Amino acid sequence: MTGDFSDIPEALGESVQGGMAARAVEPDAGGLIDGRDGHTHEQACLNCGTVLMGAHCHSCGQRAHIHRTLRAFLHDLVHGVLHFEGKFWRTLPLLAWRPGTLIREYIDGKRASYISPIALFLFTVFVSFALFNATGGFGQIEPSVDPATRARMEASVAETNSDIAELEEELNTARQAGQPLQGIEERLSEARAGKEVLTGLLAASTDGSSIVKITTPEADDEGGAVSAGVTAARDDSGSDLVGAWLRDTWAKAKANPKLLLYKLQTNAYKLSWLLIPLSLPFVWLMFPFSRKFRMYDHTVLVTYSISFMTMLVVVASFGIAYEIVPLIVGPLLYAPFHLYRSLRGAYSLTRFGALVRTILLSIGCWASMMLFSIIMISIVISG
Repeated sequence: MTGDFSDIPEALGESVQGGMAARAVEPDAGGLIDGRDGHTHEQACLNCGTVLMGAHCHSCGQRAHIHRTLRAFLHDLVHGVLHFEGKFWRTLPLLAWRPGTLIREYIDGKRASYISPIALFLFTVFVSFALFNATGGFGQIEPSVDPATRARMEASVAETNSDIAELEEELNTARQAGQPLQGIEERLSEARAGKEVLTGLLAASTDGSSIVKITTPEADDEGGAVSAGVTAARDDSGSDLVGAWLRDTWAKAKANPKLLLYKLQTNAYKLSWLLIPLSLPFVWLMFPFSRKFRMYDHTVLVTYSISFMTMLVVVASFGIAYEIVPLIVGPLLYAPFHLYRSLRGAYSLTRFGALVRTILLSIGCWASMMLFSIIMISIVISG
């Protein structure tokens, strides 16, 4: 399995986007710019007019001296993406090897030296998923619709239209003759509901917006998703709305799992922030009703940890894409060790206390991932 290098420009674009998103929540830490050509030498802030008293305006925060050189522009680009000056390179080594120290120092107020948890999270998510897609992720999965399936669906729509026309004619005849109409109206309502489902699935098969590998009941017994969809449409008029939605959702997922995986892979980063609130309850349970450790402390630990675990996922995806076993096994083995060091350092635990909590929290992490996956699948399919 190899990566598709045609996605690299898009990956770089998303990297820049991630850096800019991180910069939106992370204050600058630059110093005074010298007075070489191309730089201003004003005595008042060019943004708000406040008299300058240092490297930055104490009123609005803008740098005292700005620049108008191409070299400085490129410098700002690199800085904006990677926090090249200091913060990034001070934060990353600690996050990788001494995460507990980083978390504890940030919580205790030593923050100007490090990238904030949310800024690092935003940057990591954008860049990681860009690289993940550039390498093909867990395989190049493209949505596809079987032409034979579409033909059967079109034939089913035509047949349903014919049935509806016959039922409407029968209904008009019965109405004129003064005969009972209830049975005919029920059959007509079912036929129209079936047509609505078939039409929606057929439209989705054209634009790829839904899971559409559906076969008609007469084609074979394995692809009964159309009948399941029709059944769901019928049930929607009754009381079993949730059950109907679940059956319809399961039918769509079972019908075309490759398309489901493709849409999950391309949309996961948009909802990755959900991992933070989903993980927090499990961390809180490690220290229930503690007055020493607050929810803020848990949030910092969770956000930094998810950022680093996302980096490990990218490393593993490179290993899978290029079949490099150490890059696959290494992250799997290091992830629990990193969690252990995070807990022990951040909460000043004993080795035994950190080990027990690592085991319990690992179970919580898997539970969080399962909840996240369920939410993602539900949103992707229903959308």
